[in-house]
Amino acid sequence: MLALGIVLSIVGLCFFCRLLFTLAIYALPTFAGLTAGLASFHSEAGVPGAITVGLLVGGATLAFGQLAFAGARTPLIRAICGLLYGVPAAIAGYQVSFALAGIGMVGNVWQTAFAAVGAVVSGCTAFSRLALLTPSADAQGTRSASSLADRRLHDQGR
Repeated sequence: MLALGIVLSIVGLCFFCRLLFTLAIYALPTFAGLTAGLASFHSEAGVPGAITVGLLVGGATLAFGQLAFAGARTPLIRAICGLLYGVPAAIAGYQVSFALAGIGMVGNVWQTAFAAVGAVVSGCTAFSRLALLTPSADAQGTRSASSLADRRLHDQGR
């Protein structure tokens, strides 16, 4: 029975960590949705109205970021859009990692080191998820990963 408790505790902790880091990755849409939801709640929209407004604003923020990232032609604009989503995710990842490392570590140096690693991982994951969810420019799915030489050979066959 003790072994089952240990295993279930580890599974629960892993699930909790995954949930926290998923929330950290979507920090900007989450923050925008919570801010809009609380603002609408305080303007007497009620609980259902506040939840609806918060979900709509959070979803619109994520969709707008993906559209802006996909529609940008220059790498500089894409980098700026990626940083707009990556920096809040890195800050949230740092805070989550710092708090989780504080549970098991006494030393402040190691706690900060693990938090820095968590920040880098969260920021990079947010940037890559923003880039991953955008459609490819030629809308051919996996074929967009072909090289320029493959395209030349394909075009010669016509």
